[in-house]
Amino acid sequence: MTDQKPTTGRTRPAAPSLGLMGTLRFLWRQLTSMQTALILLMLLAIAAIPGSLYPQRNVNPGLTEQFLEQNGSWGEFLDSLGFFDVFSSPWFSAIYLLLFISLIGCIVPRVGVHLKQLRAKPPRTPAKLTRFVGYTRTELPGVDAEELLGRAHAQLRRSRYRTERLQERDSASVTAERGLLRESGNLLFHIALVGVLVCVAVGSLTSYRGQITVVEGAGFSNSLTQYDSFEPGGWFDPAELPEFRFTLEQFRAEYDTAPDSPTVGQPLSFEADVHVTTPGQEPFEQTLQVNKPLHVPGASMYLLGNGYAPEITLRDPEGTVVAEGPVITVPTGDMGYTSQLVIKAPDARPEQTAVVGYFLPTGVIDEKGPHSVFPALVDPQIAVTVHQGDLGLDEGVPRNVYEVDISQLEPLTGEDGNPVLIRLAPGEAIDLPDGSTLSFDGIRRYAAFDVAHNPFEPWLLGSALAAVAGLILSLFVPRRRMWVRVRETGGTTVMEVAGLARSQDPSLEDDVHSLVQRLSSSIDHPRGEPGAATTDDAAPDPTPGGRSS
Repeated sequence: MTDQKPTTGRTRPAAPSLGLMGTLRFLWRQLTSMQTALILLMLLAIAAIPGSLYPQRNVNPGLTEQFLEQNGSWGEFLDSLGFFDVFSSPWFSAIYLLLFISLIGCIVPRVGVHLKQLRAKPPRTPAKLTRFVGYTRTELPGVDAEELLGRAHAQLRRSRYRTERLQERDSASVTAERGLLRESGNLLFHIALVGVLVCVAVGSLTSYRGQITVVEGAGFSNSLTQYDSFEPGGWFDPAELPEFRFTLEQFRAEYDTAPDSPTVGQPLSFEADVHVTTPGQEPFEQTLQVNKPLHVPGASMYLLGNGYAPEITLRDPEGTVVAEGPVITVPTGDMGYTSQLVIKAPDARPEQTAVVGYFLPTGVIDEKGPHSVFPALVDPQIAVTVHQGDLGLDEGVPRNVYEVDISQLEPLTGEDGNPVLIRLAPGEAIDLPDGSTLSFDGIRRYAAFDVAHNPFEPWLLGSALAAVAGLILSLFVPRRRMWVRVRETGGTTVMEVAGLARSQDPSLEDDVHSLVQRLSSSIDHPRGEPGAATTDDAAPDPTPGGRSS
């Protein structure tokens, strides 16, 4: 036999089922709440952090591949999560779209409510003003109540209040309201934030960005084949590239040369002189600097980087020129502008040839190897080796023009069997052991430019400025209500004044007393007779946002 607990006879009511529509309405209310919007905005900011910490493929694909090679499985794991394509990843797009929907769902009903408030009259005067901020009761003998009420109405109107005169059972009052601009600013901020999101999204689809490298004396024509790399938006047609061309006349760089300066060798300025031609306009010249771009219809060109392009001529053993002209070198990142130099000569005979080494603006060779100690052309030279074999250019696989795999090539050696290290200054040449000839003919500078266009940039700027303006209004415009009630009692006019703030408004009480003072001072009273203002100190002030009755 088992013990049984006695029952009380009362059963707990089952929770009502929301049903499908109820569940959907509940989820919609949660999504469109201000709390959810703030959480999504914070998540969007957090999700954007990897985009600034890790290289992005659409900005610098070369640096992205280098990061993947250096980090192995860790880099592959990050790549699988989309950390190198953050702003086009599914998880970033999901947060972006949810924030967009949340803001719209929050804004639309609030706009309707606010429009009704703008058209509505100020709220009626509460029956008991003693509960409100700054309540003041003043007795004014021999004063006409109607005249006093008219003065109160005029004073509040001059202070930019929305006012209405009300006739009550045994009194009359003026109800006034000000500060609806606060809610207007709040809505403007949220609408402008939606505008920012739209402009960013649509701008990324309709924009394009490309990188080019131009040597002094050479030119560029804005066509797809002229770009080193090109990233169009999903809705951009490369056939719509604007027509313009320019020639890089000269590139100038200035460095700190003070011997005792702690910043010796650091760049002071970069300037690129270009000659620009656009359809329908006269050719013009402009000097580009960092953060001082060139603007033409449909495109903006920014100065990004620069370097040296030594002019080198390579002849194979048969005397045929297989490489000639300026060679763009890639700075290795040191302060002296030591730059990697690569020349590929697939047409050389009897074997394909590669020249690999460094260009040194102020060159030295010591225990550290070949390197430059200063970025300017103080003692320019090249330090290279020559390799021969199959360069792998006939396999149909894209190759980096600035890199070559010398592990599959044979170095050109001297009589001692060691690889030949070639060190040349401008104007010098050398005959190699296999009969080839290498000459260092001169030096030019090159500049790297970023060409981009986003048709929604002006709209994005306007939305951002509107958001700032709306935020200022919502923070600094106080919303408040004020009431003035007058009644005649036995030949004495009693005036009551009070206010209510919808948010923190420390100056409201002083403004109420100031209004009382102005109204009282406009009437002459014999000194010592009743007419002074009295404040009901026993009446507690309501909390901001209190409801009037």
